Amino acid sequence: MTVGRDEFVSYEQWGADFFAEAVSGDRILAAVDNLAGQPIDFGPMGVGPGKIAKVRAHGAIGSATATRVAGDEITYRVELPVDLTFELDLQVETHTFHAEVLIPLALTARAASGLRVYVEVTPPSAAEVQVQLRAEGLRASITQRVANVEGELRRFISRYVAREVSKPHIESARLIDVAGAIDRAWATISPGSGRRAVTEDLNEALETEIRENEDTFLEL
Repeated sequence: MTVGRDEFVSYEQWGADFFAEAVSGDRILAAVDNLAGQPIDFGPMGVGPGKIAKVRAHGAIGSATATRVAGDEITYRVELPVDLTFELDLQVETHTFHAEVLIPLALTARAASGLRVYVEVTPPSAAEVQVQLRAEGLRASITQRVANVEGELRRFISRYVAREVSKPHIESARLIDVAGAIDRAWATISPGSGRRAVTEDLNEALETEIRENEDTFLEL
């Protein structure tokens, strides 16, 4: 297969196209959606005045969505939904709450030396975590305001996400070694196989040439 001259682009354009394709929305979602369906179970943690009340929560992570952010850099806003049910233990009675949480993440592809791509992840602040909280019953609604469950939940999730994305195995997964991938791709083209193919072609060509000109050889 050949490439026409009208298909040639500048190195700069090729690099921009490469980044846009390598870090596409679909690929971002494929990576992030590995979290989809994973259970969440945390607590008990202290909330409210004196941290006397204890909260324990359980739920699951849903499927993420990714939206390209306008700008010169390749950045995606990823929103990760979480459904939580948790109980607030007040020592004398327990109240149940349901929360719909939306965790925003900013993922930016950056060029690094050594022909590498680094995906920088910006975890959300507590204020950026969206929480829709619903309490069961009037007394639970009052307790919600007293114990500031929503605020505690926002802070917990913010710290949790920041801690998770900084873990070594997550850090390494965010670094794409393009040079190494190219080397591995070239390695699949076995030099030995290539030489055998060339030798077989040469032998076939020589045999054909000899047969077509066998009279000449016989006259020698």
